Amino acid sequence: MLTKKRYSVKDMVLWTRGETLIYLFYAGIITILYKVFGFTFLNVPWTPVALIGTAVAFLVGFQNQSAYGRIWEARKIWGAIVNTSRTWGMKVQDMVTDEYCDESVSESELKKHKKILVYRHIAWMTALRYAMRTRKSWETQHKAKTNREWSNMIHIPEEVSTLDDNLMMYLSEEERKYVLSKSNKQAALLYLQSKHIRELKEKGLIWEFAFLELENILESLFTHQGKSERIKNFPYPRQYASLGLYLTRVFAILIPFGLIPEFAEIGETMVGDFYLVGKYFIWIAIPFCAVVSWAFHTMERLARTGENPFEGGPNDVPISTISRGIEIDLRQMLDENLDEIPCQFPEEKNVQM
Repeated sequence: MLTKKRYSVKDMVLWTRGETLIYLFYAGIITILYKVFGFTFLNVPWTPVALIGTAVAFLVGFQNQSAYGRIWEARKIWGAIVNTSRTWGMKVQDMVTDEYCDESVSESELKKHKKILVYRHIAWMTALRYAMRTRKSWETQHKAKTNREWSNMIHIPEEVSTLDDNLMMYLSEEERKYVLSKSNKQAALLYLQSKHIRELKEKGLIWEFAFLELENILESLFTHQGKSERIKNFPYPRQYASLGLYLTRVFAILIPFGLIPEFAEIGETMVGDFYLVGKYFIWIAIPFCAVVSWAFHTMERLARTGENPFEGGPNDVPISTISRGIEIDLRQMLDENLDEIPCQFPEEKNVQM
């Protein structure tokens, strides 16, 4: 839902500060046990640790690539919705005429039908984005502490107002009740669109060829909707996500046991020439262990947050902004008063909703 324009290093560090402190504290404890208490048996050969790290890197890399693929596919789908929506508005404007009617129809009557068709399309986009915001059982990233902090700083439109409140602005009372009674509200709206244009064809307000053109656009909207619902309703396979998480944690646990003895040996070789540096060189292993653990953890967490591009994270697809942008375009095409057209959702913390 949200797309951050710039995700700085500072933001990344703040986002993972809890895990970073844990890694520093953990590495510090192992170093104290090794150096101060003489627990030199806390030693794991670096080769198996490196092999596990290589496996984790491949798995996390695959997970990141797959998560980015889901985000990019979702963005392309909503980009296609933008294009198809503008096409719908254009063709409704030009194809709803009394050219083929037996009797002349007033301009106000034509404008009424055009407005209904356009407003119902805006209602479809609204219903679709609300459906994409519905929480699924596997969408758990919003429960993390730092993600909750982020959510508290912004105002997600779908959490501020209800779908019912929004549909009141675009549908008649009868249509609103009909749509709300259906489980798939966005599909119900497309059925209403098809019924409406068929009635217009029977009245002669839409030429038969124009009717087929508009039906084809509705078919495209069904296709875009289905693709978006597929990403929403099919989670990233848990076996990959869970294995990546567990292996990353195992790797982070083993890193101090492999790095600290290595730093201790390097320090011993330096004692003769650089006594103070060599004596305390082992303590440098603490930040090194934390940095390596942080890097793998952050890559794995980025993959997890990117698995569900409509959940509401800082790098998700900004479907609220996209929908509002289409609404503004369509209502301007109807030559509505600019004061009556809603403004774009404001950016908060450099984030589009």
